[in-house]
Amino acid sequence: MKKLIFILVMSSLIVTTGTTYGYFNNLQTSGVENSVIYIPGDDPADAKFPEGAKIYKEKCVACHQLTGLGVPSAFPPLKESDYLLADKKRAVEQVLNGSNEEMIVNGVSYTIPMPFQVDNHEDAVNVINYVLNAWGNDGGTITIEEVKDIKIVR
Repeated sequence: MKKLIFILVMSSLIVTTGTTYGYFNNLQTSGVENSVIYIPGDDPADAKFPEGAKIYKEKCVACHQLTGLGVPSAFPPLKESDYLLADKKRAVEQVLNGSNEEMIVNGVSYTIPMPFQVDNHEDAVNVINYVLNAWGNDGGTITIEEVKDIKIVR
């Protein structure tokens, strides 16, 4: 009987979470100028950086969302992020090694630690190049040569 109750509770949680996630990712964000509803695959960065887009959707989307807007007071936005666009190499290092430091993004403090997301420099560069150019960001690119000195520390 306990197993049945556990399965029912977990199933309900999964359905509710999935429904909520889908609902919130398709809402237009109020209070953000020029905001649009994100349609997966509609961003030119998806085509230009397909490896990075794939990694983002597998590893990063849970916190930073399909829209790149993050979750207010929990996970910072990547869309129009002054923190991200200020230092591409730091972004690669954080994807490789995670971060336990406070981040001030667009004037808002974020203190939830970020775990590492990828295991190698190539994947880190791919996902950061995607993020630097997705959702209207115009962040340019970074190369493997620029980040080869970053040590992977876990």
